[in-house]
Amino acid sequence: MKRLLLSTAVALVFAVPMHAAGSSDRLVSSLVRQAPGLRANVLKLALTAATRAEDQGLVPRRELLTVIDYSLPSSQPRLFCFDLTAHKLLFRELVAHGKGSGGDVANFFSNSPGSLATSLGLFVTADTYEGGNGYSLRLRGLEEGINDMAWDRAIVMHGASYVSQEAVKALGRLGRSWGCPAVRPEISQKIIDTIRGGSPVFAYYPDKSWLSTSAFLQKVAGAVASVR
Repeated sequence: MKRLLLSTAVALVFAVPMHAAGSSDRLVSSLVRQAPGLRANVLKLALTAATRAEDQGLVPRRELLTVIDYSLPSSQPRLFCFDLTAHKLLFRELVAHGKGSGGDVANFFSNSPGSLATSLGLFVTADTYEGGNGYSLRLRGLEEGINDMAWDRAIVMHGASYVSQEAVKALGRLGRSWGCPAVRPEISQKIIDTIRGGSPVFAYYPDKSWLSTSAFLQKVAGAVASVR
């Protein structure tokens, strides 16, 4: 009887992670189908980072996830916002990167004041305010040395006229910010009001140093290796 109980307990212990993994795969598959351009491995990294932050009490709004894939050109939609509870894509949008990060395709990222560059990593949304760029959403960077200067640098989400299909037609790319994830003015308030108040924002680029040292991504070597 003891041997039977022990075998049952062991089976239950290993059944839980397998079930969780299966559920995660189904969630990723469902969301990626709704989000053309977003790769499954990037979404998996975002989910991993957000979950670990949630477990540490850093991200109070667990039902939402915003992913920005800066490896995609600015002329393509690369901001994806999901309702994880409803398994639904809420927004798929153009988003600008900083002047210091490159032209159509970003290739440089910084945490430094004055760099005018975009920062990578996991952020959590905070409060809103009316500023020089209109209605804006403060972002708090959660990764030391990677994006933790975002608050002091005033890296915020806001609307900008240079984020539009017209800009792409004229320039071959979007206009660029001073490091902020700027979005179309027509949709900015709706996005901001949806994700404000403690939801995770994951800014991705295949930067090997960040991927291998991020406190929210360590031990995800298999996923990292397969993401270009």
